[in-house]
Amino acid sequence: MSFNQLTCPRCGEQVRQYRNPFPTVDIIIEVTGGIVLIERKNEPKGWALPGGFVDYGETLEAAAIREAREETSLHITNLRLLGCYSDPARDPRQHTISTVFVAEASGTPVAADDAASLLVYPVTGLPALLCFDHRKILDDYLRFRKRSSSP
Repeated sequence: MSFNQLTCPRCGEQVRQYRNPFPTVDIIIEVTGGIVLIERKNEPKGWALPGGFVDYGETLEAAAIREAREETSLHITNLRLLGCYSDPARDPRQHTISTVFVAEASGTPVAADDAASLLVYPVTGLPALLCFDHRKILDDYLRFRKRSSSP
């Protein structure tokens, strides 16, 4: 269990402040021609899956739908769980735990919110360098697709 020691401003006693990982979601959005990747506006900059932090009182599924809409302007459907990623080093800013979904969308993706731009990448031509642990996530996704298409 990780915690910081704080001093109470009223009495001067040491108080423990517990630290927990932050819940996030990432979404692999399948569209005609491949999957949607965003170029991040904020640090760490680079290419990434659409996603973000789960708001208090929000389900993981609702967060995925909201983040997809905010960053890509797409409404996603057929939300499926790919997995959870919890390596404390996955995000250089802080410890996060990401629940990753695969979803489908139709329409034209448009970069918005935290996305500076976006591209649809064919699954056979995904970039090698991605932010966070998104390369590992996409490798898992490619294995998942291969298993799903096997008889």
